[in-house]
Amino acid sequence: METQVPKIVEMVVAELGKGINPGDTAWILVSTALVLMMTPALAFFYGGMVRRKNILSTLNLSFIMMGVIGVQWVLYGYSLAFGSDIGGGLLGGGQFVLLKGVTAAPQEGSTIPHLLFAAFQGTFAVITPALISGALVERVRFATFLVFSLLWATLVYDPLCHWVWGPGGWIAAMGALDFAGGTVVHIAAGFSALAFALAIGRRRGFGSAPLEPHNIVYTVLGAGLLWVGWFGFNAGSALGANGQAVYALVNTNTAAAAAACGWMLTAWLDSGKPSVLGIATGAVVGLVAITPGAGFVTPAGAIVIGALAAPVSYYMIKARQGWGLDESLDVFACHGMAGLWGAIATGILAAPEVGQAAGLLYGNPLQLWIQVKASLITIVFVFVVTFVLAKVLDAVMGLRVSQLEEEVGLDLCDHGERAYN
Repeated sequence: METQVPKIVEMVVAELGKGINPGDTAWILVSTALVLMMTPALAFFYGGMVRRKNILSTLNLSFIMMGVIGVQWVLYGYSLAFGSDIGGGLLGGGQFVLLKGVTAAPQEGSTIPHLLFAAFQGTFAVITPALISGALVERVRFATFLVFSLLWATLVYDPLCHWVWGPGGWIAAMGALDFAGGTVVHIAAGFSALAFALAIGRRRGFGSAPLEPHNIVYTVLGAGLLWVGWFGFNAGSALGANGQAVYALVNTNTAAAAAACGWMLTAWLDSGKPSVLGIATGAVVGLVAITPGAGFVTPAGAIVIGALAAPVSYYMIKARQGWGLDESLDVFACHGMAGLWGAIATGILAAPEVGQAAGLLYGNPLQLWIQVKASLITIVFVFVVTFVLAKVLDAVMGLRVSQLEEEVGLDLCDHGERAYN
């Protein structure tokens, strides 16, 4: 033991000499695992809200993204998103294809290994197309969704990620604030889900037959795991074990708590009963809303963001039902609208003492306009590309299963399995 201690000290000193901070590295390692856990957590959150004949299919639409996008990110996705800019802030170059040159050494100005940063960002790329799947469950062709996800990640997620977070990204150059993915993940997934739902059409029986959730217990379990995983999502985006990470963690918990309470009270007043499904959904809505501002606002600001996100999404769901739109699990209402509110609220509530950025309430009205502009650009881009992509795939492969397959259920027809015997 006596001979090992000096060697350990030498290793730590050597890593510090490279610019690597062991504490920062340990936290991002944990955060990477937490964010990856969010994708199977999302699978349970979605799975509980579909009919029992489609639960395996719904679980798999999220779970398989860890495979498909996990490979795409290493092959070329990371390079497109975070490679050196090659097009006026529009796209990264090819120097990181197959993670070439992405090693355990840190990038300039970073305190964590470059490879760890790539892995952490890869978990964001995985969950974003998985979020979209909630809009098209119980009727989408599995093969078509796989192709869509791969193309969507390449044509939408990777470029948008470069615009907002990549070196030389043009939305970042505008001064837009997105701490952990309000635009890149939630607005992108939510408005893409809306576009895909319009392209694929309603489930058979929508509006005339009961399409009740078959296991709300799974949904509450998924919401709880998402809540925990979101600490890695938001606090990990500080890319270090530092004060901003602490703010992000506290704000994440606070906004989720405020939104869960806000949804409960809203539903109680509106319908007379505070449903458990609604409370769980409210917590997720709060997590979504705080994501862009987690490292920029105070805990008081997080309460405002979470509390107001709940009625925004609640009444959007009611409006969507009134429109007769079958956006099955309300990805648009809960991620698109809550993400949009969070991005705008960041422009109002960003506090200089938290993230060195000031919003409207701190004397910088320009930040609010920048947030609105960045959000609108994101909405138009993702909606148009997703709708066109869905229509092209519908013509080439077909978006939805046959009437018989939809009636039997996708678990048997797509996967040859039943969830329950």
